[in-house]
Amino acid sequence: MERNMPIGRPRFSRFGKSMPKDDNVDLGAAHADERGFTLLELMIVAAILLVLAAIAAGRFTLAEVRAREAALSQDLAEMNKAIQNYTTDKEAAPTSLDDLVPQYLGKIPADPINGKNDWVTEYCDDLLSADQTSTGICSVHSGSNDISPFTNTPYSSWTTP
Repeated sequence: MERNMPIGRPRFSRFGKSMPKDDNVDLGAAHADERGFTLLELMIVAAILLVLAAIAAGRFTLAEVRAREAALSQDLAEMNKAIQNYTTDKEAAPTSLDDLVPQYLGKIPADPINGKNDWVTEYCDDLLSADQTSTGICSVHSGSNDISPFTNTPYSSWTTP
């Protein structure tokens, strides 16, 4: 009994169908003009990457501003609380921010908005407590006149939250 079996493995296309054997076809090698990417494809990829980088940079800048604002809010709260504690304990308001160091504040922080130590102190004629014997600093504000992009208010007008 004679069988008609092909010699060797059958050839398959990339879709799984068998192809007739043709010795003149080389499926493994690409033509020289089909290798790599075209200039247009590379330019499109570069444009997409630039757009993504611009979006990321914008978000990073906004996140940095939010972090500075959060630090400012916390610093104002801590310094104003220290002023109140000083006034309660000493029965007199501090005459400068240096009076708060080291017992009430470890050190006077730099303004996170402008990086300077230029806090604006507000002196009050009113007494903050019944035990207070003299007036002095009653609150602190930022020395920066920059405007918050989120609240549209100058940082110098921010008070304790």
